[in-house]
Amino acid sequence: MHARRKTHTILVGIGLIGGWLPTISRASGPDFERDIAPILTRHCVRCHQGEEPQGGVDLTTLANALGQTESMSVLEPGDAPSSLLYEVVSGDKPRMPKSGSPLTDADRTLLTAWIDAGAVWPETLVLRDDPADWWSLRPLVRPEVPMQSDRKNLSQNPIDAFVAQKWRELGLHGSPEADRRTLIRRVTFDLIGLPPSFEEVDTFASDPDPDAYERLVDRLLDSPRYGERWARHWLDVVHYGDTHGYDKDKLRPNAWPYRDYVIRAFNEDKPYAQFVREQIAGDHFYPGHRDGYEGLGMIAAGPFDYVGQMKVGDGTLEKARVRNIDRDDMVSTVINTFVSATAQCARCHDHKFDPISQKDYYQLQAVFAAVDRADRAYDADPSVAADRALFTSQRLETLEKMSAIEKQIEVLGGDELRRIDAALASLRGSQAGNRPAEYGYHSAIAASPETEKWVQIDLGEPVALTQIELDAADDDFAGIGPGFGFPRRFKIEVAMDPLFDQAVHIVTSHESEDYANPKQSKIRFDAHGISARYIRMTATRLATRDQDYIFALAELRAFDDAGRNVAMGRSVQALDSIEAPVRWQASNLVDGRTPIRSDADSQITLEQWQSQREALVVRVAGPKLMESLEKERSRLHEVESSLASLPPQDVVYAAATDFPGEGSFKPTMGQPRTIHVLDRGAESAPQQPVEPAALKCVPGLSGDLTIDVAGPESLRRAALADWIVDRRNGLTWRSIVNRVWYYHFGRGLVESLNDFGRMGATPTHPELLDYLAVEFRDGSQSIKDLHRRIVTSSVYRQSSQVALENAHLDSGNQYLWRMNRRRLEAEAIRDSVLQASGALKMDMGGPGFLMFGLVQDHSPHYLYDQYDPNDPATHRRSIYRFVVRSVPDPWMNTLDCADASLLTDRRNETLTPLQALAMLNNPFMIRMAERMADRVRSLASGCEDEVRTAVQLTFQRAPTSDEVSVLAELWNSEGLVQVCRALLNSNEFVFVD
Repeated sequence: MHARRKTHTILVGIGLIGGWLPTISRASGPDFERDIAPILTRHCVRCHQGEEPQGGVDLTTLANALGQTESMSVLEPGDAPSSLLYEVVSGDKPRMPKSGSPLTDADRTLLTAWIDAGAVWPETLVLRDDPADWWSLRPLVRPEVPMQSDRKNLSQNPIDAFVAQKWRELGLHGSPEADRRTLIRRVTFDLIGLPPSFEEVDTFASDPDPDAYERLVDRLLDSPRYGERWARHWLDVVHYGDTHGYDKDKLRPNAWPYRDYVIRAFNEDKPYAQFVREQIAGDHFYPGHRDGYEGLGMIAAGPFDYVGQMKVGDGTLEKARVRNIDRDDMVSTVINTFVSATAQCARCHDHKFDPISQKDYYQLQAVFAAVDRADRAYDADPSVAADRALFTSQRLETLEKMSAIEKQIEVLGGDELRRIDAALASLRGSQAGNRPAEYGYHSAIAASPETEKWVQIDLGEPVALTQIELDAADDDFAGIGPGFGFPRRFKIEVAMDPLFDQAVHIVTSHESEDYANPKQSKIRFDAHGISARYIRMTATRLATRDQDYIFALAELRAFDDAGRNVAMGRSVQALDSIEAPVRWQASNLVDGRTPIRSDADSQITLEQWQSQREALVVRVAGPKLMESLEKERSRLHEVESSLASLPPQDVVYAAATDFPGEGSFKPTMGQPRTIHVLDRGAESAPQQPVEPAALKCVPGLSGDLTIDVAGPESLRRAALADWIVDRRNGLTWRSIVNRVWYYHFGRGLVESLNDFGRMGATPTHPELLDYLAVEFRDGSQSIKDLHRRIVTSSVYRQSSQVALENAHLDSGNQYLWRMNRRRLEAEAIRDSVLQASGALKMDMGGPGFLMFGLVQDHSPHYLYDQYDPNDPATHRRSIYRFVVRSVPDPWMNTLDCADASLLTDRRNETLTPLQALAMLNNPFMIRMAERMADRVRSLASGCEDEVRTAVQLTFQRAPTSDEVSVLAELWNSEGLVQVCRALLNSNEFVFVD
């Protein structure tokens, strides 16, 4: 859109930007094949072709199009208003096309100009409605860089040559280069999302080196702030959020490692194919590397129906619906983001406009048939990951050897051993009468008994507790048996606070003297009706195991006044935990499976039977077999100790197949669910089952995926990733260069960033798009190099000033004869305010900060009115803000922040009075204006000096004499704080030329 001519007058409040509809030079006229044929093919030919075209109008050839209807000519060359084709697509409510969206203003302008210029249409050119014959599906071929009339390249940067060729065709000319202050501010905001300092602007403006701008670009691309800036764009596209969304909108505390991964990926300038692979199947391509796991956060970035997944039972129609919607989001995220195709439109029927069948869509769903969104444990350190994989493999190998020996002993022991084992199983059994395979919770091993360990349960909501009951663990290791790992000293506490820092109630404390080993006895403590959400048991003196110390517990139950065990199946956290499923894992603590029986004398009987068994085994096995068994037992102890010595794993919310289940939400363990084509998209009408596949619409690239059905499920995702990054897949390479272009110019070479199909836009500069895509694909696939190529072009460095002769021909600036003036995004505005005030903290990474008060409940409450703008923890860059889906931040939302529930390829850019009011009166803005005033006073003294400093901090330039006069008057009447508020709310502060 056209921006008002820039002045140095300060305007309080966000101003409005006006514009005109685009027009094209009548003299030259649009090119039919390049400009008009795509419009007719996309909107008209499907119905207006063949032996019986609708309305009797055939638009496949010039001869057919020149025919007449009863009322008027379809085409009247040189006279658009007299042409039926013009009439039916014009007006506020155009009659055509009957299905789909109306023509865009740009398309109507091109069509009008073409007819007025004589409707030149090569007689040999026949239009056909071939779904695969579409610009985005055609193979990528590197176009020749246009030449000037003297056959020399117009510029060293091919971007300028392609754009200048369009100017020559349309009778346009470029704009002069912007001044250096404008350039440094523009490129700094574009690349790092922050303004340059006044000193940086002054230094750059006075630098005589002809390479000063290129050096500036390199410095910005090397800045860690670059990754923070461009990660925010990417997180919009994949609709990242820190809560689940839907009605409960629960917190997603482990989402942030994916956000940090994206920042790191941009800063490291990962080759794009690797970036794609890590986000779709990083666990397959890069096992043992943190990026291979954290990147999978993309698949899980979108909303998650907590109630539908956790509470709705398997086998129900509602569960099928929930899972269908969940997979639909995964498909949409991956396909929209990487190949700019709207595959989700084929969920209920074949795509109405693009060559994507309903079967294609469900075959894409089948790629993700085994994964869910869940917390996924991983090792950030590759060496630790390698050690864990080695020890886990050794443990499984040892267990297999032990099992083989024990089977030999079972044969040798015969009926007598079977009788003893049956008695032991009965005594140790759970409620079902069998000893559970799940032994319980087991802490990491400690070298000292005085090492403190704790384990706690999150009940999910506050509960009035009447009793807490413990069952000791039971294991044969080191001859300990019943009571294995029960701490010698401990305490049990309850609280509302998961950190146990506030309002902690002690249920029982046994820290002053050793507690007797309970062995097979249940342990019960009165909870006195205390209301709490969290229960924590802390071992202050550990149990002796062999030559080390541990804390183990089979089961913890907590009862309410109705006698219900409210701890059953709840979330368990621990200081540390040996996760060796199914025997030892934290979730075993609340699984209802325990070796403890209720009869009081079971302990004596159990010990008698155990003694008999040990004696029998020694007798029948003989020294050699017993030596082998003891060797493997010792080896198992050694391996499990090695596993326990490893640092705790990190956790990321990502695509996962193995995770602790909750309620009806159970992991697939890598076994894909069967995916059916659904008649009209209805879960109640499943049709034929389908296997994983990609889209079939890319010529020269099969959509069939070669997958070893006996291999892991990650092969499905890996095959799709390989299809996406295949060099023959022009969708992929066109998509990414178009996205990067959009964020630099405020409009893409293709306006519809997520839709390269027939309902999307066509490229304004198709040759330039393909040139950039080929260069990017066949080069280093460096996004930083792509930035460098774009921002060093003369096109990018143009002034934003309007040339009226150009505006009359192309007022929408589709053909880039000037730079577009743009308003900063919400995050860039907030970060700039923090920087101007001196409050901005550059700490990188980690959990997001909260700009709201939080009440943890079954449905959390996000209270933005409780946000304290003085809290220094919130003064980090906005990329690290904790993003809530259901209740967006009202101030950020007013400034058109992206909706984290939607795939946002481009943000709205509105200009409203509410924005000006929010910028002026929001408590955050008031507090930052006060802090900015404090900063100014520390740097300057006196009215005019303070005014000059304040302008330098906000506009990165010296004020004019008129501005000093106006602001000095405000300073004298209202004070320095009001001067800072006015500057922070000005057009020049929030717009970039």
